Amino acid sequence: MSNKKQLQKLELTWIGKGEEPKLEPRILIENPEYSYGDPNSPNMLIHGDNLLALKALEQDYAGKVKCIYIDPPYNTGNAFEHYDDGVEHSLWLNLLSHRLKILHKLLSNDGIIWVTLDDNEAHYCKVIMDEIFGRHNFLSNVIWEKADSPRMDAKYFSSRHDHILVYAKKIDVCIVNRIIDNSEIPKHYNKKDENGRIYYLKPLRAMGADGYREKRPSMYYGVIAPDGTEVFPKNPDGSDSRWRWGKEKLEKDSDILEWVNTKNGWSLYFRIYWDNNSGTPPETIWHNDKVGTNRTSKKEIKDLFASEIFDTPKPEALIKRVIEVATIEGDLVLDSFLGSGTTAAVAHKMGRRWIGVELGEHAKTHCFPRLQQVVDGEQGGISKAVNWQGGGGFKFYTLAPSLLKQDKFGNWVISQEYNADMLAAAMAKQEGFKYQPHESTYWKQGQSSEQDFIFTTTQFLTVEALDSIKDEMQPGETLLICCKSFQKECKGKFGNITIKKIPLMLLGRCEYGKEDYSLNIINMPTSEQDSEDFQDGQDLEDVSVQELADKNVKSKKTNNPSLFD
Repeated sequence: MSNKKQLQKLELTWIGKGEEPKLEPRILIENPEYSYGDPNSPNMLIHGDNLLALKALEQDYAGKVKCIYIDPPYNTGNAFEHYDDGVEHSLWLNLLSHRLKILHKLLSNDGIIWVTLDDNEAHYCKVIMDEIFGRHNFLSNVIWEKADSPRMDAKYFSSRHDHILVYAKKIDVCIVNRIIDNSEIPKHYNKKDENGRIYYLKPLRAMGADGYREKRPSMYYGVIAPDGTEVFPKNPDGSDSRWRWGKEKLEKDSDILEWVNTKNGWSLYFRIYWDNNSGTPPETIWHNDKVGTNRTSKKEIKDLFASEIFDTPKPEALIKRVIEVATIEGDLVLDSFLGSGTTAAVAHKMGRRWIGVELGEHAKTHCFPRLQQVVDGEQGGISKAVNWQGGGGFKFYTLAPSLLKQDKFGNWVISQEYNADMLAAAMAKQEGFKYQPHESTYWKQGQSSEQDFIFTTTQFLTVEALDSIKDEMQPGETLLICCKSFQKECKGKFGNITIKKIPLMLLGRCEYGKEDYSLNIINMPTSEQDSEDFQDGQDLEDVSVQELADKNVKSKKTNNPSLFD
């Protein structure tokens, strides 16, 4: 036996840690009634439990999200209008950690995640994120000045800031963009490239007294224009000029060259970028005069909906700062606690692709109309600052119901809400295949590799049907067939065809029939009498976390227990 001591690591522990829920990989179903604008838009508004939604996204979006911003419930003990926010600390951390683990998978290697919290849980959350993302990938704890004046009714300290925890997926490859103050950009920086970077064009031909071939004869050479003609540097009077660069530099920096077809023929220019000459690295304190306050965001919401429907929305300018630091145009932004829809609205206006997830009915009553207004060109928030004129669109999705449900005898059966196409898509996702029905071959419903296919059918599988499929298969192809029942002679008949029976093949994999892992949690009791009502955790099913409801979460007291008790 080795005498070496087992290595130990620093970690935060809490009730229920390590008991990961067996999430069902649901499919997403578009609801055309709430989709809007460009039908080819990649933007997604998802209505449903955000943990199940993240699991549904995992197969197609793992490693593809450049920027994740979440504003989870702060666990302040105050009841908000759209959810109760008084969850006991360990339960809150358990629920958040489940989401952070999937978010880590979705984040691209060069991506950045931002989590907004206040003093109540931020420091606990940082320890969790150290564990999930790696302490070495911690970028910053940004302090956002959320208020512009003190609260005179504060008993101890008047809280004026929130924390934004910022982590890279892989710090060695992530890029943190510099902050550009567009109000200081000179007017001649009048162009923008495909990534949204601002620049102006400068002639590659040498000008003035240096614009003569004799000055640098080696820099007089021909360059091939877009139409195939060879262009030499010429002065307006027709005499020979020279290029500013030699051939080696021209080849090295060809990505910033730009041809312009003028009335006198092709002219070659190079780009001078504003962010090469200016900009500052983002600082760790974001003042309210630059990114707004809670008061700013409430006014933005009130202007949109004529009422203050959310207690703590975030100002568009704050999310703009997050997105401009972490992304360029075309990147994918994700917010799985979408709330009033701010992150999606700002990402849309800034030319980013986006995915937003929201459980509450305000996904329809508030997120949808807000994003509809964005597509139509609304001029609130950051619209004028980014010259937003409208355009684009989004698709509205809901989570499919659980694939299996129990019948009146307690047996697990396929949900009657699933039609043949939904079942095929669900089984493909369950088995790790990409659902992609072949145009002409009916049994090629999905692929896991170039020659590995899946076929799901509700029909009784006969030997004749199996032989017919086998005859169509090409050398090297393999097939998984999922069916309700099959002729016993089919089993094992062909080595490259595997047959599984549903729902038997699915049992034990996931928590089927569970629709809600949400943070819609009841407040803790506030008196001894209330405490008696929570003996032995009898009402904890209201918190929508079954895995903790059956654990040793005993009598709850007015004060939340320490995580280290």
